[in-house]
Amino acid sequence: MKKIAMLAPLVWLGWLVLIDWVPMFPLNDLAAISAEDRALAALANYPIPLLIAGAVALDRTWTRITAIVLSTLCLAGHLMSWWIPYFGPATAAQRADYQKYYTETLRFLPTAGHDVVIDVQHTVVALLTLAMLAATIVFAIRSTGRLPKTNPVTPAP
Repeated sequence: MKKIAMLAPLVWLGWLVLIDWVPMFPLNDLAAISAEDRALAALANYPIPLLIAGAVALDRTWTRITAIVLSTLCLAGHLMSWWIPYFGPATAAQRADYQKYYTETLRFLPTAGHDVVIDVQHTVVALLTLAMLAATIVFAIRSTGRLPKTNPVTPAP
């Protein structure tokens, strides 16, 4: 489980790097976001999954807690940036950013009646964030000895 918990944030990071730097229109619209803005976002986002993977690798109580907290904050930030504005009220800044950067990207959710619509690239981010958090939590619980590390199979007679 430790390998999965270390790999999950690195996959999350890989996806971010891919959508931030590799043009794949209509999945992403790099023409709408300057390289400088993408670099600033990278400086803010990219260290976090590295810290999570490192915290899992160290495998101490405080590092497991840190990994869970950071993963939870990633999920909370994503929910506040995309899912809450989609299902509820969006701020003026969120509406403006969506209009400026994401109106041309690929979406599958209904757009009618929504000021901000989650696109495919950010839906994948959400799924990877959930997987990262789940792997981190399961790893932390198993590391404390409360869950079995393997599923014992009773041999057939």
